[in-house]
Amino acid sequence: MTTETSAEPSTLRRGIGGPLLFAFILGDVLGAGVYALMGVLSERVGGMLWAPLVAALLLALLTAGSYAELVTKYPRAGGAAVFAERAFKNRLVSFLVGFCMLAAGVTSAAGLSIAFAGEYLQTFISVPAIPAAIVFLAVVAAVNARGIRESMSANFVMTAIEVSGLVIVVVVVGVLLSGGGGDVSRVTQLPEGTGAATAVLAGAIIAYYSFVGFETSANMVEEVKNPSRTYPRALFAALLTAGVVYVLVGLASSIALPSEELASSSGPLLAVVEASGVGIPSWVFSLIALIAVANGALLTMIMASRLAYGMSEQGLLPRALSRVLPKRRTPWVAILATTLVAMVLTLIGDLTLLAETVVLLLLFVFLSANVSVLVLRRDKVEHDHFRVWTFVPVLGIASCILLLTQQSATVWIFGAVLLAVGVGLYFLARWGRSRGARTDAVDARDTESPHV
Repeated sequence: MTTETSAEPSTLRRGIGGPLLFAFILGDVLGAGVYALMGVLSERVGGMLWAPLVAALLLALLTAGSYAELVTKYPRAGGAAVFAERAFKNRLVSFLVGFCMLAAGVTSAAGLSIAFAGEYLQTFISVPAIPAAIVFLAVVAAVNARGIRESMSANFVMTAIEVSGLVIVVVVVGVLLSGGGGDVSRVTQLPEGTGAATAVLAGAIIAYYSFVGFETSANMVEEVKNPSRTYPRALFAALLTAGVVYVLVGLASSIALPSEELASSSGPLLAVVEASGVGIPSWVFSLIALIAVANGALLTMIMASRLAYGMSEQGLLPRALSRVLPKRRTPWVAILATTLVAMVLTLIGDLTLLAETVVLLLLFVFLSANVSVLVLRRDKVEHDHFRVWTFVPVLGIASCILLLTQQSATVWIFGAVLLAVGVGLYFLARWGRSRGARTDAVDARDTESPHV
């Protein structure tokens, strides 16, 4: 790979250095996924939790390489949808890529709300999970509508809280091991009758969910100092750091508890901490986990609502989604619409299905990004930029296709329904815009015509 140092000028202040960007990406990747899904992952791979996490990290790094080139080559671009429009010159394809991001965000928020309402919340109050998840989403929407401006320093704090919980898991299991507890042999145990390759590949689909989030950093590049060098380094360092933390947490979870107990818990990392016997109050760790999950859901819904607003402004979604509150200047219709969809999705109540659907939708986004890198190699830009080895996007394409083939028919059907809704909204928006244009033209003609 080659890395150059110059970048085209920006009207925004380039105040984000490497450490701040690293923290932003790490905070976006770490947290909610691993807090919610370690139990689900144990159903697929038993005690070999670390293996699919390593596999998912390697697969995520391939697509990250493509993002590093595209983001530094087009530092004013707004993500995979814009890359797709540049590469394929097709408005519908660009819309589908953008809508996949939007649908993935809303589906992810639904899954996180279910995780929030599980055993972590039950530590404080015993309430039915689905109603609690819906109320949680309503609170997130209220905060979103009021207006949130996340600073990089605040992200440092949230990342520190999320990481502290994962460090606690590793440390308490280390204490458990030093006292002769735990069972190290479990880290190589697979579900009965399951082959290692089959189990790891099936688990990688779930584990991949824990690594998504790095793609949102594309929106930060205009404010990054020397982005051609800083962005790739921060991106890869954050993903590798997250991978190391996840593998340690996976090993600790397997050592502390049998896979059956992990799989039966909706707050698996809390169960690990409690099983260690170390005197950390359950409410302390549950609070950390709730902060991590809530922060993930809030950031996801902010992204989804703003994406819906932006697509409406571009004429890709119905015009109503671009309405904003007069004083707060927040897109209240987009916030309301995305929140209602997320609330409906919580009624499914299946965290595994929601997580796998998020991965399915994002795989299409990542597939588009990897193909875009190769197509846009013919497009030369005036400034220097990061360039990834050609085999990386090729392997990235292969990895996306591989993971797509592992999705169940139920997930494909669910994803197809969401995309069908998106296509319907796309043509509804086109019809509404063309109808409005015709009405304006008629009104203008009637105004210009002399009255008899």
